[in-house]
Amino acid sequence: MNRREAKDASHAGDDERKYTIAELAREFDITTRTIRFYEGEGLIAPARRGQTRVFSLRDRVRLKLILRGKRLGFSIGEIREIIDLYDSAPGEAGQLRFFLQKIAERRAMLERQRADIVETLGELATVEARCHERLAALERSGKGGGRAD
Repeated sequence: MNRREAKDASHAGDDERKYTIAELAREFDITTRTIRFYEGEGLIAPARRGQTRVFSLRDRVRLKLILRGKRLGFSIGEIREIIDLYDSAPGEAGQLRFFLQKIAERRAMLERQRADIVETLGELATVEARCHERLAALERSGKGGGRAD
């Protein structure tokens, strides 16, 4: 168990635990501006004590899910859909089905990108080899010198 998982486990039953924006920023190694952005997007909704944001365990879990979604390459809209499904019928099962669909779509897109990258690398290797061959031929013939200024 890593440090973050241990911390999650230590707070698992603590629904009353509150977090400051600075604590969450430190914990997840993100900026407070990033957290405020997600709040502005309606993905998290901290309570307010005057001007101070007070984050609940629910906000912390949602932030963790948002960051995981971003790492996996999902858009803010897709992350919103996934998170919002948890609170609506059919609940977690519907959320998981939708998430699996999005994972399949993301995987298919990445596989296409990988195929494009492999093809492009092959083309680059071919062009590079031709350039080396042509340069060698020019240097052998004495025509490969630099430009005369």
